[in-house]
Amino acid sequence: MTVEQIMERAGIKQTGLAVSYIKEALEEMANQHETHTQTERIDIVSGKRFYHFPKHASKILDIRCKNHDNTDSEYRSIPRSVYEPVTEDSDGI
Repeated sequence: MTVEQIMERAGIKQTGLAVSYIKEALEEMANQHETHTQTERIDIVSGKRFYHFPKHASKILDIRCKNHDNTDSEYRSIPRSVYEPVTEDSDGI
């Protein structure tokens, strides 16, 4: 639905501030609800902790790794770490 169609339905004839409010509301709705989700696959390397994510990623919903906590070659979610890890990475970061 375009901004003009929303204004017609609401009976608004003045543009300007109304248009900016409608655009702001549409943008906020798109950010709050995962309507534009996309799956990205990145090959991981043993001992490496930090990876570059796509620049267009604004929110990461889940990170899954194959053979994590299982040997069935299934993808499982990696739990979020709140504290600094005890062991140091082999890549020196």
